[in-house]
Amino acid sequence: MSAEPILADAPWLTSSGTARVLQLLGTDGEEARVVGGAVRNALLGLLPGDIDIATTALPEEVVRRAKAAGIKSVPTGIAHGTITLVIDSQPYEVTTLREDTETFGRKAKVAFGRDWVKDAERRDFTMNGLSVDAAGIVYDYVGGIADAKARRVRFIGDPDQRIAEDYLRILRFFRIHAAFGAGDPDRDGALACIRGRAGLASLSAERVRMEMLKLLVAGGASAAASAMADGGLLQALIGGVAYIGPLDAMIAIERELGLPSSSTRRLAALTVAVTEDAKRLATRLRLSNVEAKALDSMGHRWWRFVAKDEASARRLLYRLGAERYHDRVLLGWARAGGDVHSSYWRALAELPQRWTAPKFPLRAADFIARGMAEGPALGHVLTLAEDAWLAADFPLEEAALASIADQAAARISRDERP
Repeated sequence: MSAEPILADAPWLTSSGTARVLQLLGTDGEEARVVGGAVRNALLGLLPGDIDIATTALPEEVVRRAKAAGIKSVPTGIAHGTITLVIDSQPYEVTTLREDTETFGRKAKVAFGRDWVKDAERRDFTMNGLSVDAAGIVYDYVGGIADAKARRVRFIGDPDQRIAEDYLRILRFFRIHAAFGAGDPDRDGALACIRGRAGLASLSAERVRMEMLKLLVAGGASAAASAMADGGLLQALIGGVAYIGPLDAMIAIERELGLPSSSTRRLAALTVAVTEDAKRLATRLRLSNVEAKALDSMGHRWWRFVAKDEASARRLLYRLGAERYHDRVLLGWARAGGDVHSSYWRALAELPQRWTAPKFPLRAADFIARGMAEGPALGHVLTLAEDAWLAADFPLEEAALASIADQAAARISRDERP
């Protein structure tokens, strides 16, 4: 075990909220430390993210002390020893030290304890097994400091056993490596993930979705996805072909255009070639309605962009709206296998920035004035007129609009003749 005072000046550790919780739970025979991701991130020079705190105090004592100090407490997971304290609208998840007595995925049975070593040893990866007290002293019982500095994601203890405890750790291994690792994934860990891949079938779709979407926006998403595909893991998760090349291209395109990373766009590049793929993913991963519709739209005839002039691109932008249009263009670009620096694709992608589609200027009143009665035919004539207006490249002149309206009305009249 090593203990080093290396985070004594960390602002997030000495901030009023964190310091207050540590002080509250670290007196009168009890101890409290920040654990997990916040410590790892601090060692890597990153923002701490969510601040989780472990304590020797039992949940009832945590609630009692919070109430006495006027701090709001929420029993978010009291059966497993977790209480959320809220200070200045900032939540702090506080969990009593635990030991697993039986391990079977998310339903592991735990016993509360006071042993920091055993609490660290029940965690997943060495760089997540670190803790830090209010003085900034980092406690390392599992070799996490060295692994964090080397950006090496390594299971605590026997990888096969840790995976069997919760098969989601297979995804977390690659996701944490994508976010914080360097070089190839740890060999022992990767091989254990491959050996345990049959267990992926036992995971809920919601948990898989959460990890996959986080993985895809991590800095090393492409390499991690490639390693997962090589090990037969991606296919087991998505139930279809994994397209690593288009994922690589989508990541490069986002960087070329200065766009924020999009988990939905990257998921489409990795998994969607046709709309049937999007529908399968929506069910298999229990995607939200927004995510499912976005994937379905991107997968719909994206290949038509391969040889599309700007006039027809404007018509599609009008039909889809800027967001749907933009994402479909990017998927077409990623799947075209061409140059990431392509001026053709960049021009299509940036069309919404230089051109805004006008509103269709004709209304039902324009056709009623031409003698048409209200009813189904009126909706039909508006559709015909709109199609003609688009084909004419969005004219707004009164003469052009009158001609379009006259021709649409005449066509409906001919179609309705006996």
